[in-house]
Amino acid sequence: MFSMVLPESSRLQLTDDLSICRVMNGMWQVSGAHGSIDAEAAVQSMFGYHQQGFTTWDLADHYGPAEDFIGEFRRRLAESQGEDALQGMQAFTKWVPRGGPMTLPIVRENVGLSLRRMGVEAIDLLQFHWWDYQDPAYLDALVHLSQLRDEGLIKHVALTNFDTERLERISAHGVTVVSNQVQYSLIDRRPEIQMVPFCLDHHVQVLAYGTLCGGLLSEAYLGQPEPGRAELNTASLGKYKQMVDAWGGWDLFQDLLRTLSGIGDKHSVSIANVSVRYVLDRPAVAGVIVGVRLGVSDRRDDNARVFGFSLDSQDHDLIESVLARSQDLFRIIGDCGDEYRR
Repeated sequence: MFSMVLPESSRLQLTDDLSICRVMNGMWQVSGAHGSIDAEAAVQSMFGYHQQGFTTWDLADHYGPAEDFIGEFRRRLAESQGEDALQGMQAFTKWVPRGGPMTLPIVRENVGLSLRRMGVEAIDLLQFHWWDYQDPAYLDALVHLSQLRDEGLIKHVALTNFDTERLERISAHGVTVVSNQVQYSLIDRRPEIQMVPFCLDHHVQVLAYGTLCGGLLSEAYLGQPEPGRAELNTASLGKYKQMVDAWGGWDLFQDLLRTLSGIGDKHSVSIANVSVRYVLDRPAVAGVIVGVRLGVSDRRDDNARVFGFSLDSQDHDLIESVLARSQDLFRIIGDCGDEYRR
């Protein structure tokens, strides 16, 4: 099957030396929490994404074999297309330590492990996560990560799931970060309260995940009865169904799906396309992470349609008419990432 290469509008210059695809390939789905993955089929399928223009991969040290898949894909890409082909892909990993003292040797050891697994001399973007804000060692870790960046082992330092208060503290500490990856969707617009204004003022970009709510924002759930626990058979579905419940419940969610479906029909695109386009157009958002089921299913052609249409003022008014009836998740949950620290 022929797939059209993505247009130039699909790309964004995240930094002076780092161009990304604005729809990024999320690799949480290979972690084991979404069913079994055949390693050979997964790595082989990565070529289709890359060739079409989906060249930016989002992964983590704890996403099962994700870093190893990147390493193997890079080896095969270099063998088949030459070393220069490696310049056309981007792999953003995360370091998610359990906590405790953050000395330079500890930070260097963990970064070195990711370097070896991914088969790279320098990590394009190292996104740092910290579980417990009561432990201020996250500042030590970020200082050491900045030193490794200056040494050339990391190209850029970033964050994942930090709130605005801690982002302000990190900035005041003299640490420069490129981006913060946070949950951001039509269901969860908490970043707009504090995070986005700060990022706009301090030249920090937002990378959005959870934008499709694990697949709930799709035709598959339009007009369907509320799924029970047994039907929420992936980690993503279980997680984001809880967000839908807090946001307003299944009946309001069905109203949203019907509205998105009508907008999609108008533009000849899917509910998922409308959902992603909405977030891509928000201030400070550099890219949206869409999970990929490597070797299991392939939605590249549908994802590509995101770059072929725009939402107009009427579309936004229709969407807002539904969202205005939802609960205030910032009041219920708190700022970005607070769902992990309650």
